[in-house]
Amino acid sequence: MSEQRRIGYHWNLRQRMADHNLWKTTELIPLLKSRGINLSNAQVHRLVTGTPERIPARTFAALCDILECTPNDLFEPYVEMRAAATADAPANPADLGIGEKRSVARRIRVVRGDDDDGKTT
Repeated sequence: MSEQRRIGYHWNLRQRMADHNLWKTTELIPLLKSRGINLSNAQVHRLVTGTPERIPARTFAALCDILECTPNDLFEPYVEMRAAATADAPANPADLGIGEKRSVARRIRVVRGDDDDGKTT
């Protein structure tokens, strides 16, 4: 089984705002409007206090311009979880019946059979 990774991210808008002495979400509204981004008070509040699942690129670019930062300063991805090998999976390929000269994939033949009601599938 190949390794699976779940990616999370930190949304650092509140911290970047504090670095620029912006303490209220309403202070961000006129700055966004001056860059052509018209969001309601509620939308800006959710953007600042929550972690957005999606954000328009123009809004993201406007925030970077307002806060004089890069996208990496606002959005910081990290590995949340790595899938471990299952507890009951054999550690040795020989335990699965796989030898050095035998391949894992095998050819099978599908045979059509009768269902319980007598129809052929």
